[in-house]
Amino acid sequence: MRTGRSRLFVCVLLIVAVIAGAVSVVEENISKEADCAAQLSSHIIRFHVRANSDSEKDQQLKINVKEKVVQYIEPLLKDSCSIDESRDILKEHIPEIREAAVKQLEADGSDDSVDVYFEESYFPAKTYGDVTFPPGEYEAFRIDIGDAQGRNWWCVLYPPLCFVDATYGVLPDESKDQLKNILTEDEYNAITETQCHYRFKYMKFLNWIFE
Repeated sequence: MRTGRSRLFVCVLLIVAVIAGAVSVVEENISKEADCAAQLSSHIIRFHVRANSDSEKDQQLKINVKEKVVQYIEPLLKDSCSIDESRDILKEHIPEIREAAVKQLEADGSDDSVDVYFEESYFPAKTYGDVTFPPGEYEAFRIDIGDAQGRNWWCVLYPPLCFVDATYGVLPDESKDQLKNILTEDEYNAITETQCHYRFKYMKFLNWIFE
């Protein structure tokens, strides 16, 4: 009887130790993601379009505005060589960008208001082909439609990843070269598919224990 209890006690201790190890790994990975985002944030301008609400109509209006604005912005930033230059270009053209958004809404039969501005904003992890940006605080060029209470759409304006096609799961070499030019080697390695996705090695073992 004592032997059975001893074995149960040892099993419980083992499970507790494994859980503690898994929690430690998770906390370490969260810390790594935060550090990665903090390093990247000084090199990145995100783009954030927030819909008036989550209704099907408002979400479609958001997509239409996004497509119109991206179409307008693309040639403006095409030859930009730095984050400062891109920021200045965007600030200079805020009235025109807002007008493009308003006109698209009007064409769609909406009289929603539009606000366009820069801010520091939290973004979840975002993948472009085989490159992943970790979650964290980034500088964002933001467009709010109406009450701005709906789900949002986001991408990266600098470097200009909003304008590339990553449909086949791989970012074009030209875009990767842009990233390499503005990031340190460690920062670039941190956002590649193989290194940015930190592996929770203990999770599969935990799943096996509790099955």
